[in-house]
Amino acid sequence: MAPSTSSTSLMSVVAVLLLLFPVAPAFSPSDQAIFAACKTVGGGSTYVGVQFCRNALGSVAGSDVDLDYQVFGGLAVGLLADNATSTKTKIDSLLRGGGGSVKPKAEDNAVVSRCLLSCQSLYGGILDGRPACTAAVKAGKFSEAATILEKAAAAAKECEYGFVKNRAASPLSAENDDAFKLAKLGVALVENA
Repeated sequence: MAPSTSSTSLMSVVAVLLLLFPVAPAFSPSDQAIFAACKTVGGGSTYVGVQFCRNALGSVAGSDVDLDYQVFGGLAVGLLADNATSTKTKIDSLLRGGGGSVKPKAEDNAVVSRCLLSCQSLYGGILDGRPACTAAVKAGKFSEAATILEKAAAAAKECEYGFVKNRAASPLSAENDDAFKLAKLGVALVENA
């Protein structure tokens, strides 16, 4: 049986209303806290956008209602350390000749290897700074934590710049960009704590 004209009209009106006023999903308290923090620190930063901030913090934040800038700062430090660990592992693999699709030209091998060795040291420094940074965040020594995070951001930039300066394609561009943004996110969060 075909629907009546009034049923069809009603369904059309409902469909139009749903398009005009979509039903927003209910956000958990942690999602609300993340969104509020990211609007504050991510929206005002030239380095970190709101979406990057939400993706990063949302990937590790639990359902704790007591999420604040200090907790978020600690989460950013942990994410930065995870990034540094995986990047250092990738560098080790590239130096051993692995790395999948990264196949530099023969004449670039020495340059790329030299850049990778420099990056390996820089990422080692980021990892070495994690315990002190975590302790500073937990102790409420936010300027100390921000200093360590700024050094990590500079290390990621220095790694990438080594490839640029030597006119070699960087196999670490994405990792360097993420490390830089995570460090800057951490700085913004602890400065608001």
